[in-house]
This record gives sequence, C-alpha cells and structure tokens, in this order.
Amino acid sequence: MLLCLVAYPPLSAQDYVRMSERTIMGTARYVGMSGAMTAVGGDPSAARDNPAGLGLYRRSEATLTADYASDRTINTQETGPDYKRIVMLPQAAWVLSLVTNNNTGEGVLFHNFMFSFNRLHSYYRNMYGAGGAGPSLGALIATTGVDLGMPYCSDRYNIGHNLSLQERGYIHEYAFDWATNISNRWYVGLGLHIQSYALASDAVYFEAFSTLNADNVAFSNENSTYLYYSGASCNLSAGVLYRPTNWLRLGFSVQTPSLGSLNLNSYGKLIAMTDSLRKSFAPDITDRLRDFHMPLYTSTSLAFQLGSIGMIALQYDYSHQVGKEDMHSLRAGLEIVPVAGMYINAGYAYESPFINSMDRRVGLDPTLDRQDAYFQRLRRTQYASVALGYRGDYLIFQMAYQYRWQNIDLFAHENAAPYDMHTTTHRIVLTLGWHRAWP
Repeated sequence: MLLCLVAYPPLSAQDYVRMSERTIMGTARYVGMSGAMTAVGGDPSAARDNPAGLGLYRRSEATLTADYASDRTINTQETGPDYKRIVMLPQAAWVLSLVTNNNTGEGVLFHNFMFSFNRLHSYYRNMYGAGGAGPSLGALIATTGVDLGMPYCSDRYNIGHNLSLQERGYIHEYAFDWATNISNRWYVGLGLHIQSYALASDAVYFEAFSTLNADNVAFSNENSTYLYYSGASCNLSAGVLYRPTNWLRLGFSVQTPSLGSLNLNSYGKLIAMTDSLRKSFAPDITDRLRDFHMPLYTSTSLAFQLGSIGMIALQYDYSHQVGKEDMHSLRAGLEIVPVAGMYINAGYAYESPFINSMDRRVGLDPTLDRQDAYFQRLRRTQYASVALGYRGDYLIFQMAYQYRWQNIDLFAHENAAPYDMHTTTHRIVLTLGWHRAWP
C-alpha cells in the first residue's frame, strides 16, 4: 500500500526565510537611490528604514506611487525563460508637518507625523527546473528507515525529474511614524508598523525511472503540494539622524523583531504510476503559530552634502534572524540637483541571503502532515537604478527605473541537486505628490 509522504514541522526554517524577504520598493526617489536613504531622509519611503528622516519635512505632503514590474526567470541547465508581469500600488503616504513657532532656531522646531502604506515584498513568480541527476524522493525516504511502500530508484543516473513552482502573494505594511527636528541638527523618530502576510505556493515534482530497485514495478512518482500562508505582525522602529556639519549627515535606526501569528494551510498528494494507479493524500491541515516573529533590522548610513549640487549616501544594513545566518546589505546612492526643483538619482545595492550554507530544513517524520519537500536558497540579490524627479511649489513628480538580478538554488527535496535559477526584474516606478507649507 502506498502511504502518504509526510514530513517536517508545521512551520519550517524555510517558511521563516520566505516571510522575511524584502524588496527595495517605494517612491521613485527611494528606488532611484536603491534605498540608501537612512541618513538622507525627507522621503516617505526613507522613513520606513529610519523614522528620524521624517524630521526633515517642513511641509505637509501626500504621495502615491504606481509600480510596473516585469520578471524573467530561467533554469540555466535546461529550460527557457518564464515571464511574469504585474502592476501594483506599492506606496501611499500622508505627512503632517507642524511648526512649533519657535523663532529662535534652537530647540524643537517641527513635529512631523506620517500615516503610510508600503508593499514590502511581492511573491509573483513561476519557476520551472529540469535536468541534472539525483536520487529519487523515495530513495531519500528509504534512507531514513521509514517504509512508505513507495517505489523508488537509487541509481541517480536513471531518473528524469522536473519541478514546477508557482507563487502568488505579498507582504504589506501599515505604519504610523513621528519625528521631531531639534535645532536643524538632530532628528529623532519613532514608528509603529503592522505587517500583513499572504502567500500561496503551488508545486508539482515529477520523477520518471528507467530502472527500479528490487521487485518494484513503477514508471514515475508525482508529488503535488499546496501551501497558503496568512497572518499579521507588528514591530517598533526608532532612529536618529545627526548633522554635525552642513556637509555631513549620520543616520542610524533599529527595527525590533515583529511579533504576531501566522496561519498555514497545507494539502498534498503523492501519485505513483505503476501497473495500477495508486495515490496517497496528505490530509488538509490548518496550523496557527502564535509566537511568529520576524528578524531584527538595523541600518547605519552616512551622507555627504555636495553644497547645492547634490548628495552621496553610503549605507550598511544588518538583519538578525534567530537560528539563521545574518543578512547583510550594502547600498550606495547619488542625488544631483542640476537646477532648483529638479534632481537626478542613481543607486546600487547588494544583499546577501539569510542562508549562505545549506539549511537542511527537512526531517522526515511519518507522524506529521506536511508533504512539501522543495525549498529555495537565495544566493544573492543586486539592484541598479536611476531616477528623475521634480518638486515644485505644490506638485511632486518622480520616475525611476530599477534592474534587479538574483541567483537562486531551487531544490526539489533534501538530497536533490539544485536547479540553477536566474531571475531578472525590470521595474518602472512613478510617484505623484502634493505638498504645502503649514499656514
């Protein structure tokens, strides 16, 4: 009898990694500088990394951003590219700037508040991996001593296999931030952020055999799984921005780990093609993790003011996830002001993954229900971007282009050789806004 393939705790290390992902998204100016704005401020998306940057505002402001992204994913070993396109609204914000009527220029000069919506990450990607060689899923199970009565082939060179994976979803954030301006030198900010998660993941793994072990008579195995995550969390942020001179800005911020709950719905089936069709089904499960938490983030940056010509910013971000390798990000941004009211931006960013070495997340246990055996290892992510913007007396117009490229190892199961996936994304961002001085 063919039993269901069951494995893994309800929430795995891979789940935490997927829910921790972030993309450099936001206003066109923020995207154009590749997010290197912790020490720059004066932008609603910059306050997401450092709420103290909100203290530079001297006007109330409202902004709305539209985003078009074209994603191309290719398996370098075998298959052609898969394209995915999406249009979204990743950012909206309202900034209220209140002057304290302090005419001395010393002490507290402004109190600024912001309500904002941000899309932190989008899961819209199709991946298809094929080629290479490796042991079958049944052979992996057999090595654990668990007998599921599943046909398998241990000869890695007599198996043809492929994995098809589709993902849809998002991470949204709703934020309330406050910052103050002290003597035009010190800017201090605090923020409360609420995150909303949704991710649907469909995967089908297929393997066909040319030879078999023992007396098994089978042609192929197919493992199909469906996962749906949903949940919410919240965290706090605090930051400071300091201008010791007119040509230098220093910024630092910290975001606490998010606390919340995550719901997981899982379903799977395993089909063995033999002389008669045999199927197994993993029962539907719904699990709620109440102590769900996301990583600690810190950001450190310095910016050099080039007189009235523009600014150069350098930034280092660090993220710590319990039980995982720490993530590091390096960002650099440039802003040039050719004429008053107009600015040109350019930026570059490099991000390391949470998992550099192999994270063996699976531990086969026939008493549990999850049947998904696949997982991803993001090797690196890089961004390059440019932007053009205009700030008039009342209107704000910004446009940016971003190019992102990623290298991903996609594993069908724990002992499988990875599919080498390359992803490139072209993003066009448009921000419109309105601002006015407080009467």
